[in-house]
Amino acid sequence: MKIGEKIKSLRIMRNMTQEELAVKSDLTRGFISQVERDLTSPTLENLEMILRALGTDLKDFFSNLENKEKVVFTKEDRIPIYDTPEGVYEELLLTASEPKNIEPSLIILDPCKATKVEKSHEGIEFGYVIEGEIELYLNKEVYIVDSEECFFYSSNRKHFIKNKSKTKKAKVIWIEIY
Repeated sequence: MKIGEKIKSLRIMRNMTQEELAVKSDLTRGFISQVERDLTSPTLENLEMILRALGTDLKDFFSNLENKEKVVFTKEDRIPIYDTPEGVYEELLLTASEPKNIEPSLIILDPCKATKVEKSHEGIEFGYVIEGEIELYLNKEVYIVDSEECFFYSSNRKHFIKNKSKTKKAKVIWIEIY
């Protein structure tokens, strides 16, 4: 199997679109498309970024071991999300969940900063505030969630979170289930 075919197979197995893979690997959708069709060869650096976004690495990608289940995910396995607002840092805690219907993230909000507004979509969301105090916006309702508290809601309304503090960062584990 060619590299592009194998990447496409892994992407499809993980129920990801080319656009999702592009965002998670910080590359363009067009480049991902060309790689999958073996029209271009990725650099080693780009291949590592793609594989990391797919929840694997070079060793596993080129080995003949099939369906090796990953159980422990380290800090090095996390995938940074680059399209966040200024003052918001987000990284996926794992990307190899099968079936792909859960996406846990660590979100760090600088003082008074907020995540992007997410439009209504299918699924449910769960969050746990590790540090700080946040405001959870669900349509026009606002909920205050303190450190060591959690939230859970249906994703069928506009939503985002904002750090309430003017001086301290907030840390949140956010899990999307769809």
